[in-house]
Amino acid sequence: MPHAEWEDFTFDGIGTRWDISTPRPLDASVRSRLLAIVERYDADWSRFRSDSIVTAMSRQPGRFELPAEAAALGDLYRTLYGTTNGAMTPLIGASLERLGYDAAYSLRPAGSALPAPRWEDILDWDGTVLTTSAPVVLDIGAAGKGQLVDLLAAELHASDVAGFLINASGDLLNSGPEPVTVALEHPYDPAKAIGTVSLEGGAICASAANRRAWGDGLHHVLDGTTGSPVRTSVATWAMAESTMLADALATALFFVPGADLERTFEFSWLTVFSDGSAAYSAGFEGTLFS
Repeated sequence: MPHAEWEDFTFDGIGTRWDISTPRPLDASVRSRLLAIVERYDADWSRFRSDSIVTAMSRQPGRFELPAEAAALGDLYRTLYGTTNGAMTPLIGASLERLGYDAAYSLRPAGSALPAPRWEDILDWDGTVLTTSAPVVLDIGAAGKGQLVDLLAAELHASDVAGFLINASGDLLNSGPEPVTVALEHPYDPAKAIGTVSLEGGAICASAANRRAWGDGLHHVLDGTTGSPVRTSVATWAMAESTMLADALATALFFVPGADLERTFEFSWLTVFSDGSAAYSAGFEGTLFS
């Protein structure tokens, strides 16, 4: 990893490992503020916590106030819901729970695949206010970790931290002065790479069917229209200016060709399919191994 001489601030949050690298050690006050942002985000958005706002939505319908970042998150999800014809949706939580990816991490299916409810039937997301007509299990996992990276980056900038690299279990945001060489993990063997790409600035995020996989062919990337795991693609990477966008588009690539998404979003991408073939954008200036 580049910047070997930099200092690392490592911690656990929202169920994943974080590493923030900086030229000098972060002040204790900055570290405390970063950890508070992570805790607050988890307390609002986690479907795995009994005290979160999202869990309250799953118990009864109503009007729910969420923090400021909800507006951008809702706008992005609404756009991708339309672009994917309902395949990518924040209402996929009940489908994940049905297949075993529940708050208890049972990893035991409780029934057959369950399509997500239609957004237009059950959810009104207006800025920071969500109004539901029935209990819903909201899951913002396709973009939430990326958004949290951006929130931490904003705090680092506000604290006058000059240059940093945030690594959220492989989702990276580089705000340092030098490019970072990123290995592209092999979708079937985490110990190997299928190539590399140089991240000069901005974010790169990945999504893969081998991450959070269990049972017979079950994994966390579900098609909202069917509730079933996607089979055609096995791994995707997206590079964008914001980590939230890169994170969300890495999932959207499972449902829509990257060339189609480029009509709406400015990003570069790579998709590896289950037959071993790959497609990528002209802007994805990486090296794929033969």
